Amino acid sequence: MIHIAHWIGGAERAGESGRAGPVFNPATGEQIAQVDLASAAEVAVAVASAKEAAKAWREASLSRRSAVLFTFRELLAARAGELAAIITREHGKVLADAAGEVARGLENVEFATGVPHLMKGGFSEQAATGVDVYSIRQPLGVVAGITPFNFPAMVPLWMCATAIASGNAFVLKPSEKDPSAANWLAALWAEAGLPAGVFTVVHGDKEAVDALLTHPDVAAVSFVGSTPIAKYIYETGTAHGKRVQALGGAKNHMIVLPDAELDAAADAAISAGFGAAGERCMAISVVVAVGEIADPLVEAIAARLSRIKIGDGAEKGVDMGPLISAQHRDKVAGYIAAGADAGAKVIADGRDITDRPGFFLGATLLDEVTREMTVYTDEIFGPVLSVVRVNTYAEAVELVNDNEYGNGTAIFTRDGGAARQFQFEVNAGMVGVNVPIPVPVAYYSFGGWKASLFGDTHMYGPDGIHFFTRSKVVTSRWPDPGTSSIDLGFPQTR
Repeated sequence: MIHIAHWIGGAERAGESGRAGPVFNPATGEQIAQVDLASAAEVAVAVASAKEAAKAWREASLSRRSAVLFTFRELLAARAGELAAIITREHGKVLADAAGEVARGLENVEFATGVPHLMKGGFSEQAATGVDVYSIRQPLGVVAGITPFNFPAMVPLWMCATAIASGNAFVLKPSEKDPSAANWLAALWAEAGLPAGVFTVVHGDKEAVDALLTHPDVAAVSFVGSTPIAKYIYETGTAHGKRVQALGGAKNHMIVLPDAELDAAADAAISAGFGAAGERCMAISVVVAVGEIADPLVEAIAARLSRIKIGDGAEKGVDMGPLISAQHRDKVAGYIAAGADAGAKVIADGRDITDRPGFFLGATLLDEVTREMTVYTDEIFGPVLSVVRVNTYAEAVELVNDNEYGNGTAIFTRDGGAARQFQFEVNAGMVGVNVPIPVPVAYYSFGGWKASLFGDTHMYGPDGIHFFTRSKVVTSRWPDPGTSSIDLGFPQTR
């Protein structure tokens, strides 16, 4: 049995709490490892190590930080396949999807290599006679990331690349369901020349999370997960004086107008609805069919479902792997049953394959879903695609805007005017026009609106730099000693 320890002070460190959690291969249902679960005392040790490392790392030149990031980038690119295999083994997503996750994380590392430019401030000469004013950005110190099971490499890289480049020490608390990717990244950071303690991994459950949220030496916390937990993270962290960005759940709608290219829309619905078995916060879970396109669209989506090959994500030709756990699979299956009981038309029922080994659930398509059904209101986080029928574009936009979530949304149309109007009036943080999963590139920033985000800044990109730094304004004067005098009046700039 593989033993997964913490990573503290630049090396693996076995847990001392006496508690551990199981790690499964979702494709077989077999336990393949156990991971140590940290106590509050162990978290304190990890934070102390990070705090000590942060002192020297803050003083490292921007050029040196950039050099470490470049080396890390080269190592990650060369060994991406190795990391993808680890993700598939513990999460279950197919290898191609795991490789795509690593590639999107790599993009954020590449963005962070530009830290000498990203950390530039402003300068105003002669703001007053003989007075210059300039702004600088400085790191916060020790910062933490609490990350979800669905992207065990990409989301940590969203956080740690900008945090480390900015001069902070970063403490990662990954999901205990698929923890190995975090330790793999820690070893790669060490190989890239990052000083010991600047990247730390503490595995654990709620005890470890609460310890990070309340520790006085943790200056900021970044989180991705469900909305109830995001709300808890935000409220607890800010109550203890921390800067917090907490990205929550989603119910992403894809509006399909009558003029849309039918095959493209159906392909997009399949790809965005069932990729990674629907375990994506940017997955399309609701297709909003407008007017006369509804019947042919449902038929086109249904016709494609039989082409989805379900199995072990490590096998060639497999399109969709299992869900993360038996408990989650059963929860998603319960939503399908609830939808059918509430009157949704079951076009394809993924529960037909739940009797095989592993945590599998097939692609499910529900038609004639209404807004009061739980399959519409709740974030299911599984391979369940709901079709809601409306008569007009205005009804479709109202449906999206009335939903409590505002993570991502998309519209499929050939009408440029309708697309532009949609991006103007829809209440969501990320919008796709004929793009079903509009995850921003690394030099923009990721985040939603409404109950999909708690905090003021989005993740990675320019917002990531701002989140992990704080600005300081310096006003300086180097007067001729012969002209110095006492003036008790208010400082003048004119």
